[in-house]
Amino acid sequence: MTCGILPAIDKRICSFERWLIEHLASIPDPDHAQIIRRYATWEVLPRLRTRAETKPVTPAARRRVADQVKQAAAFLDWLADRDHTLATCGQTGIDAWHAEHNRHARNTIRNFLLWCSASKLTRPFRLPPAQISRAAPMPQAERLELIGRLLTDPSLPLRARVAGSIVLLYAQPLSRVVRLTLDDITRAQQQTLLRLGEPPSPVPEPLAELLFRWIDSRDNMNTATNHACRWLFPGRRAGQPLHPDVLATVLNHVGIPTTAGRTAAIRQHVLEMPAPVVAEALSYHRVTTAKLASEVGGTWSRYASGDHWRSPPGWTPRGTGDS
Repeated sequence: MTCGILPAIDKRICSFERWLIEHLASIPDPDHAQIIRRYATWEVLPRLRTRAETKPVTPAARRRVADQVKQAAAFLDWLADRDHTLATCGQTGIDAWHAEHNRHARNTIRNFLLWCSASKLTRPFRLPPAQISRAAPMPQAERLELIGRLLTDPSLPLRARVAGSIVLLYAQPLSRVVRLTLDDITRAQQQTLLRLGEPPSPVPEPLAELLFRWIDSRDNMNTATNHACRWLFPGRRAGQPLHPDVLATVLNHVGIPTTAGRTAAIRQHVLEMPAPVVAEALSYHRVTTAKLASEVGGTWSRYASGDHWRSPPGWTPRGTGDS
C-alpha cells in the first residue's frame, strides 16, 4: 500500500474483520452468532468505515469495537443462562445486568443495547446515564517538575523527552502524538510552531531545540520505504507511525504518567485561556473543554468565540482625548 501497488485501506479495519471471523466461529450458539454478525455488519463496521474516511482508526478505537462485540456475546450468554432471549428481555433484565456488572461492562454494552432497541429486537426499556470516569490529574507542581526533567535531563532517551513534553505541554493523547508529521512543524519569524489545531501552537526554545535534534536522529529510518518518511515518530512497518502502545511503554519506563499528565495539562489550559480557544488550538471538542472549564472553575464562561482580531463593522477607536 505504501508503494502504491495495493489500494490504500485502513489496516485496523482489516484487523477487526479478520478477528471478527474467528470470534463468530467461536460462538457455539448459532442464533447468538447470527445476532452478533448482524450487529457487527450493520452497526460496528459502518461506524469504523465512516471514521476511517476522515482520519485513521486508532488502536484504541479498534480495541473498543472488539470489546463491544465481545460484551454483546457475553450479554446473550447471560440471558440464555436465565432462560431469556432478546425478545423476552425488558427493563427488568436490563436493570439486573447493570446491577451485576462493573462500569466498564455497562458502558461497553450500551451501544449494542441501543442497536437492539432501534432494531426492535427487545422490549422497550430505558438505559441509565452513561458513567464516564476521568483519570485524576497530577498536581500542577508535579507536572512542571516532569516537564523540567524532560527538557534538561540528557540521560533520558531523546524520543521520550520529545514525546513526553508534547503530552505534558499540549495535552495530546499518544494516538495523536504518533501521527504528527514533519509538515506539522514550521519556523516563522524565528519562532517554532507545532500544528495541533488552529492556529499552530508556539514551541518554547528548550523543546524546539530537542525537536530538531530528534528530527535529525529519528529511529526506524533505515528500511527501504522509510528513507523519505515524514512521520515525527516513524514505526517499523512501511509507511506507518510508531504504535501508541510502544510510545506509552517508552514514556512509562521513564516515569511519565501520560493520562494523568494530559489531564492536568488540559485543565491548566482552560484555566488560563478561553475554552473555545483551547479546543481549536489543541484539537479538542468544544463541549469537552467547556465542561472542563466549568469543573475547574474557569472564569471564561462568557467568552464569545470567533475572530477577535477584526473590529465590529462601523466601530472606530476613540482618540486619547475622547471621553
